[in-house]
Amino acid sequence: MSRTTTLRKYGKSDRKTRAEQLFEELPTSPPKTRKAQVEADSNEVTRITKQLVSVTLEEKVVVEEQEEIPSTTPTPPSSPPSPEQRPSTPKQKSPPLKRRIAPTPVSKDEPVPGLLKQEVEQVYEEESTAYSDDYTSDLRTLTWSEICPPENTIEKIAEASYAEVYRITNTLGTSIIKVVRLDSPIKPQTKAQERSGLVDEEPHTDDDMLGELQISEWLADIPGFVIYKERYIAQGKAPKALLETHQAFHRREKRKDPDRLQWYPSPSRYLDDTRFLVVELGDAGTALEDFPITTSEQLWDIFLHTAIALARAEDLIEFEHRDLHEGNLCIRQARPPSSSSTTSPYKFNNSGLEVTILDYGLSRASDPDQEDQVMFYDLEKDLSIFTSTHAPQCEVYRCMRSYLLKGDRCNLPPKYHTTPYSLPPTATKKKSRRRIDWGGYYPYTNVLWLDYIYGWMVENFQGDKKVLQEWEEETRELRVHLDPGQPREVMSFGGAGEVVRFAVEAGWVGEGQLMDGGGSYLSAGGAGERDDDEEKGEGESGSEESEESGQGSTAEEEGEEEEDVRQGKRSGRSSRRRQP
Repeated sequence: MSRTTTLRKYGKSDRKTRAEQLFEELPTSPPKTRKAQVEADSNEVTRITKQLVSVTLEEKVVVEEQEEIPSTTPTPPSSPPSPEQRPSTPKQKSPPLKRRIAPTPVSKDEPVPGLLKQEVEQVYEEESTAYSDDYTSDLRTLTWSEICPPENTIEKIAEASYAEVYRITNTLGTSIIKVVRLDSPIKPQTKAQERSGLVDEEPHTDDDMLGELQISEWLADIPGFVIYKERYIAQGKAPKALLETHQAFHRREKRKDPDRLQWYPSPSRYLDDTRFLVVELGDAGTALEDFPITTSEQLWDIFLHTAIALARAEDLIEFEHRDLHEGNLCIRQARPPSSSSTTSPYKFNNSGLEVTILDYGLSRASDPDQEDQVMFYDLEKDLSIFTSTHAPQCEVYRCMRSYLLKGDRCNLPPKYHTTPYSLPPTATKKKSRRRIDWGGYYPYTNVLWLDYIYGWMVENFQGDKKVLQEWEEETRELRVHLDPGQPREVMSFGGAGEVVRFAVEAGWVGEGQLMDGGGSYLSAGGAGERDDDEEKGEGESGSEESEESGQGSTAEEEGEEEEDVRQGKRSGRSSRRRQP
């Protein structure tokens, strides 16, 4: 029997397959013992029986050969996949199939047995379909005219992490929509747009949004976070109202910052096939950057509401926001200021403000029902966020990464944030390179953002300066433990939970007020006792001082780095606000 080679086109094996071994075991010519028997036996039934046996063996071998076909898809790494590599993502993990056949098109030039070719094409078609499926396939698709009909009012209010934010108002109420462009066609830039320096935000895959959407669902029942309504697909050309509000937004932002670039494509460039993922949220009010702060009660409530919401999220889902600047906090006057604010024993909850945290594009959280499932955005994918200097919050990004690099409070300058450290660690005799794992839980990043919000409110306070000075004096000790620029001997908060505990012990917040917010977070241990070794607060349990941070590799560079670290600790962000 001749050897069948038609199946070898699927890939070359390093060793002989089971099928090849079976073929080798089959006799190429009848053995002598059988030959004598065949020559002696001229019965027609015997001859037909031998043919049937041969056919049966051949079919069995073909099936086994088919099962041994190696897949041409990349073999998954031996290390556990990151939470971003979700099973629903075609590029990272194939859906389970009955037979592992590589999704390689069958060549029409090579002869393939009819039945086998039919089966291979069928499995290939099924696997290709599975690869093209994504979570957006089940979402309804609306046109822009259906989303914002003439009777609705649409207003662009912000630009978040890879998303534009609009407010839609009609007779039924108000909603906020976050719009993310998916990978789809769009008109090229005009000559005028090219000359103006327009920088298009890159389209995003469905997988880019999975983390934020999942975290939104986990945060849905925690007070202080935006209400999630629904999501759907927007497709097609934009109406006039969308273009007008887009242009008005950028004119307004240009007046604030003449050097500001336009990052999102103009709606005039949308085509019939341009697709967006739209996430509809509850209207949380006005962004902090546009809200006038004029009283000490507002200062207290904005800061403490934010800290308490973060502390609860830390306790329930190990949450880190990682991008909590003034554009991602919304303020709404939920009720009139309390008339008993002058006699209340507490500083908290007297302004009538409602504070809401939004935009979880860079956030990290753990599944409350399955702790080993973590959603996060790997910031090592785009180091420009750490090297940029266009906004004050860029220093907080650098402080976060510096903390992961050094395991200590410091602010390494941009030149130390140009090399990604997302690969597994490699060790040498002299040094060990540390991997930056953004999937890890570092609640100290929430402290960095609380410190940023504190400083922003001080700089942008619009009320009586004497009121501001009194508030700063009363919160002086709090700020000392928030500020990453303090000397090493100064204890730091390890997370938002410790900030809230400090506020309770200082008499600013009552435990009963925390109960009113949606559960006994302190009594459940959510505020957290400080670790005896202050491991989280000081971060000294992280990498040793001898570990590499950034690009320092020579003795001269290491000396420069240590000097930068010392200067970073001394300065912190002191240039932006008055030190205690």
